[in-house]
Amino acid sequence: MITNKEKVVKLSILVEIAHPLARVPALDRDGNAFYFPGVGGITYNFGLGDNAFKMHGDHIEPDISAKNSNEKFNDSCMTLACIGNEALVISGDAKGLKGFVIGKHGGINHILIHFPEKEKLNIGDKILIKAWGQGLELLDYPNIKVYNIDPELFEKIPIEEKNGNLIVPVSAVIPAHLTGSGIGASNPTGTDYDINTHDFEEIKKFGIDKIRIGDIVAIQDHYSGFGVGGFRKGAISIGVVVHSNCVKTGHGPGIVVIMTAPEEIIKPKKVKKINIKELI
Repeated sequence: MITNKEKVVKLSILVEIAHPLARVPALDRDGNAFYFPGVGGITYNFGLGDNAFKMHGDHIEPDISAKNSNEKFNDSCMTLACIGNEALVISGDAKGLKGFVIGKHGGINHILIHFPEKEKLNIGDKILIKAWGQGLELLDYPNIKVYNIDPELFEKIPIEEKNGNLIVPVSAVIPAHLTGSGIGASNPTGTDYDINTHDFEEIKKFGIDKIRIGDIVAIQDHYSGFGVGGFRKGAISIGVVVHSNCVKTGHGPGIVVIMTAPEEIIKPKKVKKINIKELI
């Protein structure tokens, strides 16, 4: 594949580790109330590569949650940050520690970052991200839009070209009827959207209960070229799993779109394992 990688702008953005927020009670589809953790903070026992259904919480964010305290600047950070971007701690006891972006979570507007060591990190530590990826194009496939992924990480995905199509390995194929919160958001570069997990038998039927943070997945009949998750028969969106399951109605593990096409140019190929942790 030929891309415009050399022309894609690389910018510095600044975020800091965000304090956890407890949004309680969380009500499930039957009205049961749960008083457990939610978004934000440094999550010591949940991170990249873990099963998205592992934790007893709501929208639990893996590893490190970060944002810019200036709301206007944070909107820009959410749009510009891409999965796979290099992240560098520039303050505190962990100064000099390197990691990488693994997702972003709309609504709360957190950028999610993996670091190999969490113990020296503190709430408020500042992190410099080399934001690179928005504007990436596949020059031979003008109908495919690419968002939210570092160009070097994109090149590591073992995508095959065959008969004018791209064969993309995925760990799960999610049917359109199992999508929920986030559909209709106007900016596909600044948010995620959720798998609706309330019918768990249906979730297990498609093997979605086995997905992990960082897995590459496909969403059938969804086009995210002019917003998030518009239903279009034959369209395909490819995304990365970025946060945990939830109990709230219409919610579940979050997906950040990295590729989308309005017709069947992208062909998902289900494989046993495909996760950005191994690619990076």
